[in-house]
Amino acid sequence: MDFEQEAWNVIEEQSAEAEKILKDPSKVDKLLLQIEEKLKDVPLAGSLLADVPKMIAMVKAYITKDYTVVSTKVIIVMIASFLYLIKKKDLIPDNKAFVGYIDDIAVIGIALKFCEPELDAFSKWRDENVAKA
Repeated sequence: MDFEQEAWNVIEEQSAEAEKILKDPSKVDKLLLQIEEKLKDVPLAGSLLADVPKMIAMVKAYITKDYTVVSTKVIIVMIASFLYLIKKKDLIPDNKAFVGYIDDIAVIGIALKFCEPELDAFSKWRDENVAKA
């Protein structure tokens, strides 16, 4: 199974719904809270998921218009990957001990790879603004 291609297929399938959610800040907040809860259940996710909170912060900053120098496509890819994490329909069911999270990690990994340059720019921006505050 080509996990990278499957992960992109998942992101593409979720993109339309991600675009709808992007237009409603209350739905974005709800989704982000669900992601935080979901991550609590992922065992030994390692450094790959360490950037998920940064992704969440970037989406929130985009929604509140604090940080808008990011491609809407990047935000849609992030939200689509979040949607996959909370949906019950998985490529590999989460109830399969540890193996069930491989698809979740693959989808987030692909999203992170796609978004990395803009996520790095956001980190720099956030660090500079935190230093000023």
